[in-house]
Amino acid sequence: MPSVLFICTANVCRSPMAEALFKARVDPEIDAADWRIESAGTWATGGAPAAAKSRQVLQEAFNLDITSHRSRCVSRELLRSFDLILVMERGHKEALIAEFPEISGRVFLLSEMAGSVRDVRDPYTGSLADYEDTARELDLLITQGYGKIIQLAQKSTNSKKSQGGTS
Repeated sequence: MPSVLFICTANVCRSPMAEALFKARVDPEIDAADWRIESAGTWATGGAPAAAKSRQVLQEAFNLDITSHRSRCVSRELLRSFDLILVMERGHKEALIAEFPEISGRVFLLSEMAGSVRDVRDPYTGSLADYEDTARELDLLITQGYGKIIQLAQKSTNSKKSQGGTS
């Protein structure tokens, strides 16, 4: 089962939005039920709901409901269980690789999937317009990088299977 983990700082704004947007984008031919798509934060306090403005923007602009989301912090076990790890900022990538070097080949900026190298701005404490801008940027990056995300996650899953592991 291919798996993608989206990571931001607190797991209440960007990564839950990216998780929901990617789940909604997964091609029915691939079957989202056959995928594991989740999110976490580098400095998350476990159990917090998604930010109210994140919930509002996704509901109003994309008709996506993330009210059941609860934040969680990354851990070695969690990271090891995902084929592809997509982060929002260069600092997230650097910190994760420094702490968990064994995942270095599976960690990328979300923007890298769309052919660029840039951070996705954190809207936390910002206006509703800031959240709308972030949601649109995430949607664009996921749309532009969709093929590469699918390819890398499936490639990693196939590699694990050929080495006798499970996905």
